Amino acid sequence: MSGSKQLIRHYRSIWISDIHLGTAGCKADSLLHFLRSCESEYLFLVGDIVDGWRLKKKWYWPQSHNDVVQKFLRKCRKGTKVFYIPGNHDAAARDYIDTSFGGIHIKQDYIHTTADGRKFWITHGDLFDGVMQHAPWLAYIGDSAYTALLVINRWFNKVRQLRNLPYWSLSQYVKNKVKRATSFIAAYENLMAKEAKKRNCHGVICGHIHRAEITQIEDVLYINDGDWVESLSALVEHETGELEIIYWEGNSLSPSN
Repeated sequence: MSGSKQLIRHYRSIWISDIHLGTAGCKADSLLHFLRSCESEYLFLVGDIVDGWRLKKKWYWPQSHNDVVQKFLRKCRKGTKVFYIPGNHDAAARDYIDTSFGGIHIKQDYIHTTADGRKFWITHGDLFDGVMQHAPWLAYIGDSAYTALLVINRWFNKVRQLRNLPYWSLSQYVKNKVKRATSFIAAYENLMAKEAKKRNCHGVICGHIHRAEITQIEDVLYINDGDWVESLSALVEHETGELEIIYWEGNSLSPSN
């Protein structure tokens, strides 16, 4: 290891979601590198941080997953304001809304004002997902199918790596090609934008569907910070209030295209 000092990037705010600690698909090591490389005044954990669904079926908790939790707590101790908005996979945490754990504030949702004065409603998004609300059994089936795709994807990409080919996401390909999936995503984005407008906000910041995106829907900005299973993405707010999606690639940051 070289003696050169690690470059630390400073942001006003960082949003991450869908980490899914407790699953083999979680990229905990990459997330740790990211958290060590970035500092912020605010850090928002936008749901599905821990995957209670998977842990109930099979306990999986390597040291790197514990290290991520410890890193969140360490950031609190160093002065970062950390907010945790639970999702569907860690819904048990909703029993502790408006309490704090180790300095981490647990909220049902939150409204954040950026440096340039815009208001953004922050929520995981599952409470506005029709499948989750009206057919939760279907969501569990979909989760099992997604997990199977991730297993196939890992082996597929090991072969690609041996051939010096870049990472390729099978599940994202399926989402983009299946008409019903793309229709669901469009409906979800529009509903989230509509709900943000009801709250007199300039936009919404959410997770849930594992698809990082910033898009204007009429006069509302829809933002999804992606996930740490495949996308390895985060939303950041610069000191000016500008919002940007960044990706962690090969132990370094890259901006969205």
